[in-house]
Amino acid sequence: MARSGRELRTTITEDGMLRINLETLPVPEPAQGELLVRVEAAPINPSDLGLLFGPADMNTLKAQGTVENPVLTAQVPAHLLPAVKARLGQSMPVGNEGAGKVVGAGSDLQHLVGKRVAMIGGAMYADYRLITPESCIVLPDEATAAEGAALFVNPLTALGFVETMRAEGHRAIVHAPAASNLGQMLVKICQADGIELVNIVRSQEQADLLRGIGARHIVDSSTETFAQDLENAIADTGAMLGFDAIGGGEMTSTMLNAMEAAAARKMDSYSRYGSSTMKQVYIYGSLDTGPTILKRRFGFTWNLGGWLLFSFLKRTDPGVAKRMRDRVRAEMTTTFASHYTAEISLQDALRPEIAAVYEKKSTGEKYLLVP
Repeated sequence: MARSGRELRTTITEDGMLRINLETLPVPEPAQGELLVRVEAAPINPSDLGLLFGPADMNTLKAQGTVENPVLTAQVPAHLLPAVKARLGQSMPVGNEGAGKVVGAGSDLQHLVGKRVAMIGGAMYADYRLITPESCIVLPDEATAAEGAALFVNPLTALGFVETMRAEGHRAIVHAPAASNLGQMLVKICQADGIELVNIVRSQEQADLLRGIGARHIVDSSTETFAQDLENAIADTGAMLGFDAIGGGEMTSTMLNAMEAAAARKMDSYSRYGSSTMKQVYIYGSLDTGPTILKRRFGFTWNLGGWLLFSFLKRTDPGVAKRMRDRVRAEMTTTFASHYTAEISLQDALRPEIAAVYEKKSTGEKYLLVP
């Protein structure tokens, strides 16, 4: 049966205009080894927003098009165009992950028709997605699409932090900002696995949230004693590995300096090169797109790098990746449950007043796109 479906697309033109629209495309029939899934839910993650809006000035958002065919536009400042040169003029699909019901399959996968699956692989902000079973997790029969929509990016990232910690010989983690959906998952993982975790939050409300799910070491960056509190928490836990989703500003620097100060407490004698304890911070997000500022009071034994889930999965042992996915499926309604602020449709996503809200990437707020 011939099908067509809508797909959310984002384009930046050569003259710096961002254009987001819905395109109606034919839906191909699944071949051998393929599944056709009707998308029922897809989360809006910060990584999705980076592609959806790029470096556009959100103050210039405008609604264009018609009620039936809405279009959202914004202006990209001229000095930022070189950063997106490779995508200029390209209409790009959006949405890293999602969940839905299998409505068609190749002859070898007919047993999956009618099953609900979680998916990863891009182009999820759409009515349909053609995909291979290797990019899916088959959900329990009683699971909803909302429960399965976010089973890849945040859960596997949180588990990836723990696997990175183990591989690099660390024993504890510092995480910021810690009150996000991902941060709450990390709290639960570390509790279950006996790992010390220092949680950096930005308000008393966020601290109370994490304390309510059992977090032990919580430091609030909005307080006057933040720097000393962070140093003390790191000294107590021995956490010399940090993950920073903020990216811009001084958070990475603050982590490294607190690690150095905690390590210096155990030094027998002064060294102008600082402590010999390795301090590592990974930036894994860009909640702040400004420059990363390093105020170097952390000696010479340190590393700063980028951490990306997809790169981690490519280089990790297949057995480790399978173990991670199996754990996500087993704990999808507990450890890895996501909580959503609101559900919006594909057309809602193109309304300027709604886009301005979900684009903010506010900690603890997550939106679910329901086509």
